[in-house]
Amino acid sequence: MHQLRAPGRAARAMAEWAKQLAGTKGVVLDISGVLYDGGGEGGGVPIPGSIQAVEKIKASGLKLRFCTNETQATRGKFVEKLQRLGFNISVNEVTAPAPAACRILRERNLRPYLLVHDDLVPEFDQLDKANPNCVVIGDAADNFSYKNLNEAFRVLIGLENPILISLGRGRYYKETDGLKLDVGVYMKALEYACDIQAEVVGKPAKMFFQSALAEMEVEPQQAIMIGDDIVNDVGGAQQCGMRALQVRTGKYRPCDEQHPEVKADGYVNNLAEAVDIIVKQLHK
Repeated sequence: MHQLRAPGRAARAMAEWAKQLAGTKGVVLDISGVLYDGGGEGGGVPIPGSIQAVEKIKASGLKLRFCTNETQATRGKFVEKLQRLGFNISVNEVTAPAPAACRILRERNLRPYLLVHDDLVPEFDQLDKANPNCVVIGDAADNFSYKNLNEAFRVLIGLENPILISLGRGRYYKETDGLKLDVGVYMKALEYACDIQAEVVGKPAKMFFQSALAEMEVEPQQAIMIGDDIVNDVGGAQQCGMRALQVRTGKYRPCDEQHPEVKADGYVNNLAEAVDIIVKQLHK
């Protein structure tokens, strides 16, 4: 593990780590906490330098994929918000949990009870939701009421083979007004109540990262993940065979650098710094 800090000793560590970037062909970016912090009247605030960093990746010839656990809006609406904030991003560049979950539900003839954010519901419009035989849980925010959680519990406990599909398993995330509880907290409550294990669609699931890699047509060892979540971004990517950087923005906390199980390949102050290092190494 190399800590990428500015000058002196850190510059040597950075140079040593940068050598490992040889052969990089693709970059996978987390969005919330890396590109922007959500919340507020405009839906969020870009992290300084991130808009330009995305442009720099695209200009470099590297393949790029955005990999998010965002489940408070449809993928289309989410991308529209990012475009309004100034990012050069399109829907077909984004790997998100809800479309992946819909594919699974169709393939397995599952009829979901949805415990998700109101703005995500349109993603599931084409699915039969009568007489549900599974529960899909996402970042429902204010929809995480006792009534709604209890209804999800009743659906699951009444099934012979209960199926709980969770759109991610994050503990918390950061918005402009502070940290917020994420879907994983409520997923764990339903797991405990029903004595089951959820199927996670989204980071850190290996299949989710493999989907992003397949879209870029690159091998795991040719790609690098940049995220703010030490477990779901960094750990998930590394389990898939990718290298991974953690940015010191978003939900990052200094204790992440001493995490007992996951060590990032490098730590950078922000996306702009990470991209500078990666692109400079390309031209050596």
